[in-house]
Amino acid sequence: MPNTVTTTCAHQHIFLIDDDVSMRETLSGLLGFMGYQVQAYTSALEFLKTPINVAPALIITDMRMPDMSGVELQAELAKRGRQIPIVFISGESTVQQSVSAMKQGAIEFLIKPFERDQLLVAVVRGLNQDALNMRTYIEQSALEENLKSLAPREREVFELLALGFNNAEIQEKLQISLPTTKQYKSEVMRKLNLRSLAQLIALKNNSK
Repeated sequence: MPNTVTTTCAHQHIFLIDDDVSMRETLSGLLGFMGYQVQAYTSALEFLKTPINVAPALIITDMRMPDMSGVELQAELAKRGRQIPIVFISGESTVQQSVSAMKQGAIEFLIKPFERDQLLVAVVRGLNQDALNMRTYIEQSALEENLKSLAPREREVFELLALGFNNAEIQEKLQISLPTTKQYKSEVMRKLNLRSLAQLIALKNNSK
């Protein structure tokens, strides 16, 4: 399975936040011309009033704005539980702001004036990251639902399989027969719709 997820621009959403009218119009025009769905805002507070119910999505925001800085917006979104990739643009910002933004997961930090291609590369990377994040979220949600279908003993077997236990080790750990161990293992794989132990371990690790 590839490491990135791509979709057509028409289904990719960009939230543009900048109090500079000229910059906002220029970037809106460029990104709209490239086929992206662009929603522009004059401030972070205005943007936060908008429900975020689309994906993949990306935020492009100025670092320094009157009401709320880019880093403060980034922190507020984290509190709300929606980790949308962010590309910061700034004509003037402190080193500390740049470091804070990158530590909190910013995709890119572009200093004005920047090249068009620099922005477009960052946009593609951010949207692919959000698509991948959403796919992982969907897989984790499906796993959590499927785990509810496991009987208590099957759940124990699942946890041991995720730790790398083989049949003999599970048999000894749970004090059950080998045929019973194999039956539980088969039921776990069937109920979770998994084809290999590698898939099981990967799903378990991703759900942490």
